[in-house]
Amino acid sequence: MEINLAPLLAKQQELDADINARHNVTHQSTKTERFLALLVEVSELANATRAFKYWSLKPSESREVLLDEYADGLHFFLSLALVFNFPVEKVKYAPLPATKEALNAAFKRVYLRINDLMRRESNRCYNTALRAFLRLGSALEFTPQDIINAYNAKLVVNYERQQKNY
Repeated sequence: MEINLAPLLAKQQELDADINARHNVTHQSTKTERFLALLVEVSELANATRAFKYWSLKPSESREVLLDEYADGLHFFLSLALVFNFPVEKVKYAPLPATKEALNAAFKRVYLRINDLMRRESNRCYNTALRAFLRLGSALEFTPQDIINAYNAKLVVNYERQQKNY
């Protein structure tokens, strides 16, 4: 199975152009902030799953909340592709078992791959990190269509936020 991210990258480019113009910044001048935002968004997703909270019996947030948090992370992954001018097209989407162990391992892998990307800033590291993030989506039992729909829904929210001086 594959997910085609090229249409989403085009939408992200438009959103980023709007944000950059409104805030008088560039992709390059905000590269560090975009990396930090990506880490924060992945952490917010991890927190919402509660999968790592071995000390708690409270369940995960709803699937809708998790998709929303996941879409935030995807926005920053795509934004970083624009920072480095990396191509993003069809990416393999492989299913993972939906267990806490698989989910926690997937989060760990995403953090490690983002760290590699921050150190090396290469297309290879980007693609490895993006694939790890997509595998995380699979561990959350999101389909490619779920991810695309969540991204598009969050895109609308992000434009509304910009118009309201968020």
